[in-house]
Amino acid sequence: MTIGFAIALIAISFLHFFIFVLEVFFWDKQAGIKAFNLTKNFADQTKVMAVNQGFYNAFLASGLLLSMLFKQTSSALFVLCCIFIAGIVGGITSNKKIVLIQSVPALIALALFVCKI
Repeated sequence: MTIGFAIALIAISFLHFFIFVLEVFFWDKQAGIKAFNLTKNFADQTKVMAVNQGFYNAFLASGLLLSMLFKQTSSALFVLCCIFIAGIVGGITSNKKIVLIQSVPALIALALFVCKI
């Protein structure tokens, strides 16, 4: 695993843990409402869904960190592909910014791996 690829994995892991915290603990608070451009009413109605969504982000982050810990590059590549696809789906079904926030970093990490950076 190259240094650039490892740094990208760590950065993406932190990003997804941050999203986890926002979705699980702050979805219906000012920080979550602002981060996700929600109304208070919508945030209150969808809080349970957001917790579920948040845990998916935690699982993705954990998958990347565990792949580094156990030196399983193939697992990291699988998780990155999942993140990339989830970002595309989120961009199509929810908010186009998700592509930029989620899919682009995963694509960059994949490129770093392919280029051996």
